Amino acid sequence: MTSSQFSELHTPTMTQTANIPLWKREGAEPFLKIENVTKKFGDFTAVDNISLDIYKNELFCLLGGSGSGKSTLLRIMAGFESATSGRIIIDGMDMAGIQPWNRPVNMMFQSYALFPHLNVADNVAFGLRREGVARSEVNKRVEKMLDMVQLGALGKRKPNQLSGGQRQRVALARSLIKRPKLLLLDEPLGALDKKLREETQFELINIQEELGVTFVVVTHDQEEAMTLATRIGVMNNGVIVQTAEPHVVYEYPNSRFVAEFVGSVNLFEGIIVEDLPDSVRIRSTEAGAELHVNHGISCAPNQVVHMAIRPEKIKISRQKPEQNVNCLHGVIEDIAYMGSLSVFKVRLASGKDVRITQPNFVRDMGARFTWHDSVYLSWDMDSSVVLTS
Repeated sequence: MTSSQFSELHTPTMTQTANIPLWKREGAEPFLKIENVTKKFGDFTAVDNISLDIYKNELFCLLGGSGSGKSTLLRIMAGFESATSGRIIIDGMDMAGIQPWNRPVNMMFQSYALFPHLNVADNVAFGLRREGVARSEVNKRVEKMLDMVQLGALGKRKPNQLSGGQRQRVALARSLIKRPKLLLLDEPLGALDKKLREETQFELINIQEELGVTFVVVTHDQEEAMTLATRIGVMNNGVIVQTAEPHVVYEYPNSRFVAEFVGSVNLFEGIIVEDLPDSVRIRSTEAGAELHVNHGISCAPNQVVHMAIRPEKIKISRQKPEQNVNCLHGVIEDIAYMGSLSVFKVRLASGKDVRITQPNFVRDMGARFTWHDSVYLSWDMDSSVVLTS
């Protein structure tokens, strides 16, 4: 089953419109329209003819590696870069020729860019004061915003007296206090350590939901995108290669690139030997067996494809399971204990290495498997996906 087929099967009827997201509603108008946007720097194309619709109150993530074009696209939305061609439309207004400070947009930079000589409250109030907002209104809005980001007691501190997470929240408060229609965030959590980043992700979601501002977040961190996003746009070489909800991107990647970039995956190359409407059989030398998947695809006879299976979907056992399909034999080459998970690398007779992850349900996991154990690997037909590109 392809990601588009999955989405169709899981799209509610129009009688349930109030309970479904805007991007699935027929006739819903996007809040942000990116139309055929291209950005070239000399002979180099950083953004290549991207079209994308983002809807009101979304927390949309642009996910990609370095040089994929995600930050350039964000800067075009903000007005810090001009598109070589194409249009940016925000809330029905074409942004062509509109300077950054006149757009209904604010941007939070990875460096936070706080003024070191100003205290927290003055940093947050800076934009309002530049616009000539009355002092009483400024004080009221600053107090409310600092309470929202849980910094109400720290208004008099300077940035160098704050932790990384606190500075991140000051920058967020300063970005939101002018009540932008659209907030752009460039790697907003990249400077935080892993534990603080995980905690701050949920704070960011709560603030976005409370304010109802549309967020577009740029990140290279797959886990961050999966946690934050209503939808993810995966970017590569200046192109968005897949746009979908996080679980669809993970479970139904549309290409080898997406499968390998988002999470960990095992890929088996093979040739289609049977393609039925509801199932596929693949002959794979790497696997040393025929592989069965319970969805059909559109391809030529004997086409070379890849079957993708996530490590957590694979079962590992010393005894051969009863199932006759999707069952492989190998030897454990490596084991990594990662606290909540154990990771096994199993080498098949073909020399292919397969990665398996299993949760550590009990404390003493040592009795289960050890190095050089002979084991069987198996998975259900509906746990894998066939990739033709």
